[in-house]
Amino acid sequence: MNAEFFTAIEDIEKEKGIPRAYMYDKIHQAIMAAYRKDHPEAGDNVVVEMSEEKKKIEMYVLMDVVDEVEDPATQIGVDAALSYNKRARAGMQVQIPVETRRFGRIAAQAAKQVIIQGIREAERGIVYEEFTSKEHEILTGVVSYVDARTGGVSIKISSNSEYTEALLPANEQIRGEVLRDGDHIKVYVVEVRNSTRGPQVLISRTHPGLVKCLFELEVPEIFNGTVEIKSIAREAGSRTKMAVWSNQAEVDPIGSCVGPKGSRVAAIVSELNGEKIDIVKYSEDIESYVAAALAPADVLSVTGLEDGKSCRVVVPDSQLSLAIGKEGQNARLAAKLTGYKIDIKPESESDRPDIF
Repeated sequence: MNAEFFTAIEDIEKEKGIPRAYMYDKIHQAIMAAYRKDHPEAGDNVVVEMSEEKKKIEMYVLMDVVDEVEDPATQIGVDAALSYNKRARAGMQVQIPVETRRFGRIAAQAAKQVIIQGIREAERGIVYEEFTSKEHEILTGVVSYVDARTGGVSIKISSNSEYTEALLPANEQIRGEVLRDGDHIKVYVVEVRNSTRGPQVLISRTHPGLVKCLFELEVPEIFNGTVEIKSIAREAGSRTKMAVWSNQAEVDPIGSCVGPKGSRVAAIVSELNGEKIDIVKYSEDIESYVAAALAPADVLSVTGLEDGKSCRVVVPDSQLSLAIGKEGQNARLAAKLTGYKIDIKPESESDRPDIF
């Protein structure tokens, strides 16, 4: 029976990745809990020993041998002690073996619950550690359930051999994207929380990090660090602006991201359900950077203001609506990308400073 027990522990370690030492600790707790269920008066003199070498579990109570018993939980008379140790005498300690198979039904059930709970906690811990290591990365998931009432989507995500269910709320989904049971999609792991109900993985399809990770997967120059993504501004489902920079003069950062015949950026646009992506060149010169960020509009001039956080931009009259964008989107994304408040006016009014 003991040999089979140790084999089972080894199997749990192999199949679930739960260390044997952890399981031995939980089993020790379970046996102790079972004993105290039947013996509520028990003290700290109860010992459980588990030997992998001997494939044996032993439990015993250490009792002080005395001439006159005052505490039955920790003391035993000389005559009674002789039945366990023929050399017993007052002042010694004897080991009183405990047969765990004689535990009562309630005690045995309590022990079982401790072990089951221990396994669950270990599994949750393993899942938590695995997915915590995937924070701010992309994982591929499978849609397992779509809630028609809330629009939330339950997604089964996996990492190595571990998997868990994560909720993709409606506000974290790309606008206009329709997800169905069985669909394979990429999600961005925003955060992993360890709740009382187990690991909670927060995922998103709208986070700018998703775009960043997709480019890292698709563009070797970004993956190896030659091209760096400096900033991303995104309105998911509609448009993204991304600023890139190369640490090697001979490498074109925009061309690297676009790819041959636009193949790299096209693959990412497809993954994002047709979302438009503007790739601009980053510059430490704020005038050049803001001008690039307002693409596809042409910019005549950019003037930084005294507060260091705003700038004035002049564009040709014919480019004003393009610079501002539909419902102000182009200017709004350019401001998010650069971190500057941008005031735009047409060339015909550039001599009227009161407009700012």
